[in-house]
Amino acid sequence: MKRVIFISIGFISLTLGILGLFLPILPTTPFLLLSAFLFSKSSDGLYYKLINHPKLGPYIIDFQENKCIPLRIKIISVTTLWTTILLSIIFALKNQQIGQILLLIIAIGVTIHILSFKTKK
Repeated sequence: MKRVIFISIGFISLTLGILGLFLPILPTTPFLLLSAFLFSKSSDGLYYKLINHPKLGPYIIDFQENKCIPLRIKIISVTTLWTTILLSIIFALKNQQIGQILLLIIAIGVTIHILSFKTKK
């Protein structure tokens, strides 16, 4: 069951990563990295197919080798993260202070994590 869930989420993430190639607001690399991770834990065949893909593989391999994120991706990721978190706090969690605080803590943690990687020039 875990394998099926990982593969399913991997394909959803892969789809979002591919859309990110064409939509400037959607980051490509984080979704491809998530897909690669999920496929590596569930299907060797899908993992090797993804990292050997002529267009998508270089995004993953570049991050795995250099551990850096392009500035554009950092900006889009952090902006998207904070936009969705703040919208969730304002509209979905209006009177739920604990939920709001938890979301803020998560957003801060993820922002620190993203910014901790070197910036690719």
